[in-house]
This record gives sequence, C-alpha cells and structure tokens, in this order.
Amino acid sequence: MTLRHDPQLKGFASDNYAGVHPEILQAIAVANGGHQIAYGDDVYTEALQDVFKKHFGEQAQAWPVFNGTAANVVSLRAMTAHWEAVICAETAHINTDEGGAPEVAGGIKLLTVPTSGPTPDGKLTPELIDRQAWGFGDVHRAQPRVVSISNTTELGTVYTPDEVAAVCAHAHDLGLLVHLDGSRLTNAAAALDVPMRALTTDAGVDVLSFGGTKIGMLYGEAVVVLNPEAATGVDYIRKTFMQLSSKMRFVSAQFEALLSGDLWLRNARQANAMGRRLAEAVRDIPGVEVPRPVEANAVFAVLPKDVTERLQKRFRFYTWNEATGEVRWMCAFDTTEADVDAFAAAVAEELG
Repeated sequence: MTLRHDPQLKGFASDNYAGVHPEILQAIAVANGGHQIAYGDDVYTEALQDVFKKHFGEQAQAWPVFNGTAANVVSLRAMTAHWEAVICAETAHINTDEGGAPEVAGGIKLLTVPTSGPTPDGKLTPELIDRQAWGFGDVHRAQPRVVSISNTTELGTVYTPDEVAAVCAHAHDLGLLVHLDGSRLTNAAAALDVPMRALTTDAGVDVLSFGGTKIGMLYGEAVVVLNPEAATGVDYIRKTFMQLSSKMRFVSAQFEALLSGDLWLRNARQANAMGRRLAEAVRDIPGVEVPRPVEANAVFAVLPKDVTERLQKRFRFYTWNEATGEVRWMCAFDTTEADVDAFAAAVAEELG
C-alpha cells in the first residue's frame, strides 16, 4: 500500500490526530491470533477487568465502547431515569462538542452552568452546582440527578483531588451522583503526579468515562462504574446504543497494553511536557497572548486573524473563539521538541 501522507508532518489540532503507539499496535497483533468468543466473552476482556481494578479499586467494572461520546452517553443514561437531568459546565464537552448526542441519542436533559465570569477555568464548584441543583420534587422541572465534570476540562485546566472531592461531597449531600468525563484523565493524573484513582475513586466519583484514543490507542474508550449502586443496565444500554463490539478483544487488548504498565503515564507526560514547552516558546513572541493557564497538553493563544489563517495553511489547528481570535493548540504523545520548536518558529515568522 502506498503511504498517502507525510509521516513527518504533525499538527497541533488535536491529540486525536496522532497515530497509534507501537506497543499498542503490537498488542493488537498479538490479540489477532486464533479465535476468541465474541461480544466481550474473550480472555482479553476478562483480563481487562483486573487491569482497571488495579487503577480504580476492586469495585470498578469496565465496559469498552467505541468512542468518547458513547462512553459519556452510555454512562449518563445508566445513571439517570428519563425524568432526570445532568448538571455540567457550559463549556463541558457533552454540551459543546457531541452534536447533541446526550439529548438526541440519550434523551438526557443537560442543565448547564455558565463558565464565563466566576469560573473562566471551566471547573464546577459546589457554589456553581447550586445554580442548577434546585426544583427537587417540582414536576415542571427536569430533576437534577448527576453532576458531570471533565478532567482535564475543555479549557485545558486540571481539577485537583481536593477539588474533585469537594464537588463529589457536595453532590452526594444533595443526593446527586457524579460522572467524570476522563477522555484526558491520564493527562490530568500525570500533570499532578497522582494515581488516577486519586482523581476518581478516592475523591468520590461514581462513574467514569475513560479515554484511550487520545493517549495512544487506535480506537476505544470505556465506561467504568466505580460505585455499583450509581449505574444500572450498562450491558443493555451499551447494546441498544450500538456500542457492543463483536470483536471486543481488539479494544481490550489495547487497554491492557496501555494500562498494565506505565505506557499511559509515559505518553501523558510527553504530551504535557510538550504543551508546557510550546507555551513557553510562544509566550514572549510579540503579538501572541496566552490567556489561560497551561496545566496539561492544551495551549490556548490569541493571535491576529490574518496570522492564524496563514499558520493554518502550514499546520493544522482550530480556532477556538472567532470573536476574540483565540486558538487552541494540542500536543500529543508523539509530539517532539523538534515539532514544537518548528511550530513556534513559524509563529514568530508569521508575526515578524
């Protein structure tokens, strides 16, 4: 087969743009030998449960799915009745970037909290939760049932264990459950140098959407139930939402390669380090503003529109806010120092 791209060309649009880590490709190749029982009754998926328990505790149970939107929607549907709702930040991925899937596919009402002003970092706090945690028993209002947070957030910030614990304690006091969108949980844990369970199980999170694609997998995410009383019917919901993989061993084998050792941590540390390097490389270039803290692998910058347009012809990245000129640059596990330096030089050149 002819290679149809330049393997040296890398952009900063998304960590989803990266290829597959060689160790994960090798795991897929190993899993490819012979026949295995379909639909998750294979030896790889059975072994996967122990891998997730190692990271999240003996009570954890994982259900692999195809993608992150499905992980979120399946999780939230399993946590809510049809008359119940989910409180989330206005900037949450489930609200801004999932094409209405929670509402359309899941039938889930989202109760959003504005993230401008009091929480420009995209984080929920107990006080902000209270803006939507009301109307209990009112038949005219969708009943709040779940608080959903993202770590890292859509704005690239990281909840600390204490911040997650404060959200969980307050939610539980109100009789609410807590879901964590962990599409980049590995980056958050690496940034804080804490185990992933410190940001989830130990902090009180009930259900986790765990991301694998952004950190080196070919495809696959997982619904991870940390509190068995918080979600029901995941098996059936996953099937009715068309997320039950017949050849699930190829998803599970990837997760085992990612999580059984330190591959997840190595990949996350590399992506985060390149995010910090990029921020430092561009911060002092005249005409560049870096308005948000760089806490993991996302860098937000404000550039003149014409500069952005020229740069986008050379490197892939997205405009975050057309009105302000803010763009987002993402670093991946395979981003190198040379990649960052070349991009920073191009920024300086376009602004020179």
